[in-house]
Amino acid sequence: MGRIDDIANRYVADWAALSPTGATYVGISGHDDKLDDLSPEGYAAQAELTRRALADLDATEPETEGEHIARDAMQERLGLELTRYDTGETTSEVSVITSGLHSIRMVFDLMPTEGEQAQANIAARLSLFPATLESYKTTLREALAAGHVSSRVQLVEVAKQCDSWVDPDGDNVFHGLVERLSADGALAAELRRGAAAATAATAEFGQFLRTELAPRGRDKQAAGRERYELASQYFLGARIDLDETYAWAFAELARLEADMRTVSAEIAGPGATIDEAVVALDADPARTIRGKEAFRDWMQALADKAISDLHGTHFDIPEQVRRIECMLAPTSDGGIYYTGPSEDFTRPGRMWWAVPHGITDFSTWREVTTVYHEGVPGHHLQIGQTAVRAELLNRWQRLLCWVSGHGEGWALYAERLMDELGYLEDPGDKLGMLDGQALRAARVIVDIGMHLELEIPKDNPFDFHPGERWTPELGWDFMRAHCRVPDEMLRFELNRYLGWPGQAPSYKVGERIWLQAREDAKSRKGADFDLREFHRQALDLGALGLDPLRRALARL
Repeated sequence: MGRIDDIANRYVADWAALSPTGATYVGISGHDDKLDDLSPEGYAAQAELTRRALADLDATEPETEGEHIARDAMQERLGLELTRYDTGETTSEVSVITSGLHSIRMVFDLMPTEGEQAQANIAARLSLFPATLESYKTTLREALAAGHVSSRVQLVEVAKQCDSWVDPDGDNVFHGLVERLSADGALAAELRRGAAAATAATAEFGQFLRTELAPRGRDKQAAGRERYELASQYFLGARIDLDETYAWAFAELARLEADMRTVSAEIAGPGATIDEAVVALDADPARTIRGKEAFRDWMQALADKAISDLHGTHFDIPEQVRRIECMLAPTSDGGIYYTGPSEDFTRPGRMWWAVPHGITDFSTWREVTTVYHEGVPGHHLQIGQTAVRAELLNRWQRLLCWVSGHGEGWALYAERLMDELGYLEDPGDKLGMLDGQALRAARVIVDIGMHLELEIPKDNPFDFHPGERWTPELGWDFMRAHCRVPDEMLRFELNRYLGWPGQAPSYKVGERIWLQAREDAKSRKGADFDLREFHRQALDLGALGLDPLRRALARL
């Protein structure tokens, strides 16, 4: 390890002390009894750490190609994080998917629960919850005074999430957590007190959002071009032409739907529509699983099979990554997500499903491709392989670097790759993959269109409201017309796009850049190109912005 790696490793140690919840997320031990300081001073301390690291990086020349890549990646990420802080984005961001509240609520999902010390850590964090949220209120108030605030709709929706999380007949997250523990005596009493305090604080925070912040929230959910350009660059690690990408997404969605009609004819007969094929698949009892626990077990079996099949054939999967856990999230917010392993791999990578209330039946044809996206060869392989490569990557690269366009783009590329490798020969599973791809293409259109308030092309291939300007209402109509997603989940999806500008397109745009990187490698290497070797070399670079990725791959 050289001087760039020393800077990176020192940054991780200092960062973990400032972000105890972040340390838990990435599996750094020793901080599990503390919560982040969400006060203005706490955010400022993290920003100052970032400034110092950037100054050190600017003053240090890389000694090797590996350090060149590491410095490029770290300057790109930390630079954008600092810009987001300086422009007020970091301290004001409240949406249905991300906020200071979400980070301290979700950390309990990843904490160890076995043993007295682990349970004492949970009790300590629960007891800190009220004061932490009070500090966070101060940050949000100061951001508001400086002219930075989320939209009124997002603030109200997060208030509703707070209501659901503390509802004894709903998610009941804190009391539910404590009830699952085996503590007794004084520790059990401390846990119950902590759960009651965290529950009351969350309910009160919801009221704060609803009555104090929301009335002063932005009327428009649209980000506008300036804010959106920064958000897009942050999530992609690349600058793109937003107008070209918007036009491309219309053509890509039309291509995908043409492919879906072809597959639908295989499922429901010549001339069958996509919707008729969907009805046939949903009516097939062999493709339906009842009960979320049974669905979790099905996902686990498929994820395990993918690891077994792909190791030694198309990928060399490190031993530490040959285990994944499929989990049911304690909330009903909707969506599937992945959390990486701990640094020492005692906590494995996990695929989580936050099942909305009322959903009890699951169609497997829709989710085969999801397992490949979240598991292997998707997130689990990508993130796990990065965590293993201590001989190639410094600690910041292994634990802290995450770029949505790189990670989500790879996972979407992995879905398409599994089709190329023959794992989606079943027409139903193939339709599920294409439907997922269509969802990601549709949200490129909707996300860019709504946030930039663009005109819908007069000659768009779907004849959808030609010449009108995008609104959230038109976004809802378009998504419903082009996605086979239950309304409960689709509503969360649309709220997510509106509150997290630039993130939703990172999947499909990231995949587009990954595919181009593969084609570029084929052109450079000709007959010497080897797909397995391309994947190994690309993943061994670790996570990095897509512009730094293209530069690094061009030098291989």
